[in-house]
Amino acid sequence: MEILRTPLPGVLLIKPHVYQDARGFFVETYRAEKLAAAGIRDDFVQDNHSRSVRGVLRGLHYQVRHFQAKLCRVASGEVFDAAVDIRLGSPTFGKSDENQWQLYIPRGFAHGFVVRSECADFLYKCSDYYDGPSDRSIAWNDPAIGITWDVASPILSAKDQAAPKLAAVPPEFLPRYEP
Repeated sequence: MEILRTPLPGVLLIKPHVYQDARGFFVETYRAEKLAAAGIRDDFVQDNHSRSVRGVLRGLHYQVRHFQAKLCRVASGEVFDAAVDIRLGSPTFGKSDENQWQLYIPRGFAHGFVVRSECADFLYKCSDYYDGPSDRSIAWNDPAIGITWDVASPILSAKDQAAPKLAAVPPEFLPRYEP
């Protein structure tokens, strides 16, 4: 397992070793001791699995009061994955990072992805339980964030269609940066 830093402090790319032969492949997707050595010490309490078709864009999502760290991976298909720093006072506030490997997103970041293949299975571990009243979204196409999703007309949920731009989110609904 190779762990790489990104321009956003705390957001890590995780490149697992894939062992292939004529039978197929084997990959270790989670090993607590290796992740802890890289600074990932979250207790993951919930696993989620979503299946989406081409063009579905989910996000940018986060929760208030129950901020979640996430460890994300694609089991099948291809997605474009993004994390946005929404911690007030952070030197990288409003900045994003995108990738196509396994991604660790610490608390205080919004997260979203768009499906690029016919279908994709997206799996992620969360460090806190989902809490409906805490659930929030930020506009996926907020020009101030500037993510290039490479999809003209994404398929969005009603919640994501109505999501506000980051600048319109009241400060009490954003996490605080704690260096």
